[in-house]
Amino acid sequence: QVQLVEFGGGLVQAGGSLRLSCAASGRTFSSVVMGWFRQAPGKEREFVASISWGGGSPYYADSVKGRFTISRDNDKNTAYLQMNSLKPEDTAVYLCAARALTEASYNYWGQGTQVTVSS
Repeated sequence: QVQLVEFGGGLVQAGGSLRLSCAASGRTFSSVVMGWFRQAPGKEREFVASISWGGGSPYYADSVKGRFTISRDNDKNTAYLQMNSLKPEDTAVYLCAARALTEASYNYWGQGTQVTVSS
């Protein structure tokens, strides 16, 4: 199993930046795909980005391409989401997620961290 906890949410003005961190614990982290999702009030959960266990094949939702960057550091058991050029519509609870390399669905989820972008 993998346990996840997010850090780094907060309040930022439009055009600013934040970096989210996702600390993972467990014995299968090196074989896990990491993902970031977000959910705004009254809206469905939305995929943001993902990255493979080896750090390759980053994938982004169209809404964040060119602005957000996902990365991971296996030595620190941590995944990151660097968010630049933030917009008010990026306001949401951001959730870290993980799935086994051999599985199609995300099996593990963090508690979420609030990101609020003011205009």
